[in-house]
Amino acid sequence: MSKSLQDRYASSPFFGGNASYVEGLYEQYLEDPEAVEPALRQWFDGIANGGGDVPRGPVEQEFAARALQPRAVGGGLPEGILDKQAAVLRLIEAYRLRGHRLARLDPLGLIGPQPLPELDPAFHGLGPADDETVFATAGFGGADRLKFREIRARLEQVYRGTIAAELGHITDTEERLWLQRRFEAAAGGTLDAAERRHVLERLTGAEGIERYLHTRYVGQKRFSLEGGESMIPLVGDIIQQAGAQGMEEVVIGMAHRGRLNVLVNVLGKPPKELFSEFEGVYDPQVQRRSGDVKYHLGFSSDIKTPGGHMHVALAFNPSHLEIVNPVVVGSVRARQDRREDTDGSTVLPILIHGDAAFAGQGVVMETLQMSQARGFAAGGTVHVICNNQIGFTTSHPKDARSTPHCSDVAKMIEAPIFHVNGDDPDAVALIGRLAFDYRQRFRKDVVIDLVCYRRHGHNEADEPAATQPGMYAVVRNHPTVRQIYVERLAAAGVVSADEAQAMVDAYRQGLDEGRVVSSSLGFVGNKFTVDWTRFDEVNFSQPVRTRISAEQVAQYAEAIVTLPPEHTLHPRVERIMTDRRRMANGEIPMDWGFAETMAYASLLTEGFDIRLTGQDSGRGTFFHRHAVLHDQHGREPYVPLSHVSADQRRFMITDSLLSEEAVLGFEYGYATTNPDTLVIWEAQFGDFVNGAQVVIDQFISSGETKWGRYCGLMLFLPHGYEGQGPEHSSARLERFLQLCAEHNMSVVVPSTPAQMFHLIRRQMVRNFRKPTVVMTPKSLLRHKLSVSPLEALSEGRFLRIVPEIDAIDPAKVNRLVLCSGKVYFNLLEERRKRELDDVAIVRIEQLYPFPIRRYAALIEEYPALRDVVWCQEEPQNQGAWYQVRHRLQEPLHNGHQLFYAGRKGAAAPAAGYYQLHNQQQEALVDAALAGTKTAGRRSNSKKATRKKA
Repeated sequence: MSKSLQDRYASSPFFGGNASYVEGLYEQYLEDPEAVEPALRQWFDGIANGGGDVPRGPVEQEFAARALQPRAVGGGLPEGILDKQAAVLRLIEAYRLRGHRLARLDPLGLIGPQPLPELDPAFHGLGPADDETVFATAGFGGADRLKFREIRARLEQVYRGTIAAELGHITDTEERLWLQRRFEAAAGGTLDAAERRHVLERLTGAEGIERYLHTRYVGQKRFSLEGGESMIPLVGDIIQQAGAQGMEEVVIGMAHRGRLNVLVNVLGKPPKELFSEFEGVYDPQVQRRSGDVKYHLGFSSDIKTPGGHMHVALAFNPSHLEIVNPVVVGSVRARQDRREDTDGSTVLPILIHGDAAFAGQGVVMETLQMSQARGFAAGGTVHVICNNQIGFTTSHPKDARSTPHCSDVAKMIEAPIFHVNGDDPDAVALIGRLAFDYRQRFRKDVVIDLVCYRRHGHNEADEPAATQPGMYAVVRNHPTVRQIYVERLAAAGVVSADEAQAMVDAYRQGLDEGRVVSSSLGFVGNKFTVDWTRFDEVNFSQPVRTRISAEQVAQYAEAIVTLPPEHTLHPRVERIMTDRRRMANGEIPMDWGFAETMAYASLLTEGFDIRLTGQDSGRGTFFHRHAVLHDQHGREPYVPLSHVSADQRRFMITDSLLSEEAVLGFEYGYATTNPDTLVIWEAQFGDFVNGAQVVIDQFISSGETKWGRYCGLMLFLPHGYEGQGPEHSSARLERFLQLCAEHNMSVVVPSTPAQMFHLIRRQMVRNFRKPTVVMTPKSLLRHKLSVSPLEALSEGRFLRIVPEIDAIDPAKVNRLVLCSGKVYFNLLEERRKRELDDVAIVRIEQLYPFPIRRYAALIEEYPALRDVVWCQEEPQNQGAWYQVRHRLQEPLHNGHQLFYAGRKGAAAPAAGYYQLHNQQQEALVDAALAGTKTAGRRSNSKKATRKKA
């Protein structure tokens, strides 16, 4: 290319720095011709010749030809006008991408706008000389063409106010353009007088309850909302908008800050109940549980909305802040499933976060990542960050996160993020409506960053000025949100000072009288309301009928082995299905996969839904379940359990994302909402549950005694020592047993397929709902001895203690070995090999609640009994030993001695060397049967070295 040609290319408005921009405009034109300015649209029409897109080469040739044409003096476009036009559009785009940096978001004014060079017109070659020139706006400002001074003024109005939007990370064009238009309209919008009066009433309540509690209960913790009172009208308005659009339920999750305010002013909790909690009133005749502090408690009520009564629930939440997020979304999904709501049109989740917690806690990311996953989506969550700008006690945002905004983590799912100054209640309401409308249109998550401050410390006994002297010097002199708003409304003639004071007086009177001070109606209920009182009576020892008839066995077996004729399975899976057909005919014993599937089939026909979730649940981590059968030629997977009978319930099985904490929290929320669904969470390996320990500690083990929340969740945790090292051997049985008290849950270790069948059925057919933790097998899934006859489904039941199965004379038994899990089969095989007839082996399959009466009766069956041995694979400081030995000792007589046989105490769950594992396993089996070696280490000593408990 000649030098002159290069110069002309470089000076053309179509090339040089503008080339990529013009190409971008052309791409917009191809998607939507109306999205570009009319003159450009006409020119692009000419390039395309009315025939749509063309190859890139002709487009470039046309650009070049236009660039090389001499400009007619006095005709066509003025010299440089396209350069200016492109510059204007670049400026508008820069504001749309980065304009949030200019907004006045901090109510305290400590953090001001943060201008960038690209937001300065001069950066784009624009200045006062261009003010009267008319430019195309690409739709900005609600007009096709505006003078530059009008464009600049509109940009200032939209982006230098008290709201800001981050939308540049959204790649979906439809969403981004919709949000741009709506946000730019909202920036110039306003509320009418009636709406503003309502906002003032909400603010009066928000401020009023805090002041009342501050003076009546001096020094008591309440985690006040002062400084962020705009959150109350925001949440209240979203609920009203949801009701107006026909939604029927809202579930809210939040941590401490502002919870008491939300309870009283949004959900309508009677103030007298709250005051009673402050005063610590306890009546053992009424409060039969341990309870919880007032700022962890939940509540539910029905609220009046334009569309009718809206049921609103605030979830219980412990001190682990964001852990309630997946619990709420799980509860919402359960409510939607109950209503057969597939798009989230009836139930809305609202999550209220703290700034530091939203940025810092991993469960936030995990929950966001679930938001569009098939098994967990709930039609979009409205997130509200109560951003007090200092988090917990952090002195600077740089200590709390590595991102500019606390909300930035939400960008990973391309959620729109709206920032709003909490001292501008009108702007807060408008942004709330925009956020809700986005959720309704696109069924995705959306984030509102409510930038406010904290008038007191982390709690009311804290002194924030000790670490935040500069901020709290400003806070002390800063007027409240309500004061600012009253002045604004008075200036606009919306309310007078007397009217504003009358609202304060009326609210205070309501508190004095203990009356409900919101629009709540109290709990009313509807046809989807669950009656949990039917689960109040609990009797763990009462036998439960779990067997099914022989006719049912035949029916279900036929259903689970029948496939569409054209469905081609993988050869290994085909062999499994062939074996299941033989099991169904009684030709070979049942394995675990068959028995488990039969349990599900039976429950599905008895009115129960089933939801099974885990990281590899469809196939099964150990290639045993195959509930989802994949066609080798690409047809849709086939799920036999969805075709058991014409009137069966739903079978929902999901291979989850690689999360434990959030997914288990989700399943807990689901189980506490729908008691007629068998909800199972399966760990890929049992030790993976470590990543969800907070859910176990704060919800599963203690949710009933703290909050009265029943939960029938089952945990399947693969557990067993196969010499595979310290990881994946142990599901940490000891941790669950340590948490057991007050009949809060069951912990079981089934050893045969029939036991698993009856255990699964027992979970639903018994008349109460308690969590059940199951140590499920790994190698036992294919063990030659761990099988069951088909008849066990129609004749048996779950045995908490499985007695001796060999023909051993009880009168000869002087040694009773007790155990759970896989080690039983090691003991059984070795005893048979040694032909011992004075040692009985009994399995205790329910470790909690411990079957003490059955165990005591068992002891009496062996009149010559001398030694009772507890044998386990786990190290002595792990497993069940320390949690059950007092139970084992309790019924023993003077002539009995209790011993331990197992690995010695260890820091890690298992040995990392296979040879060492085998040595330890041989030693503990030998110690259990004969006591001739010390369990846990090799020994040549023939002297018994028993360890008395």
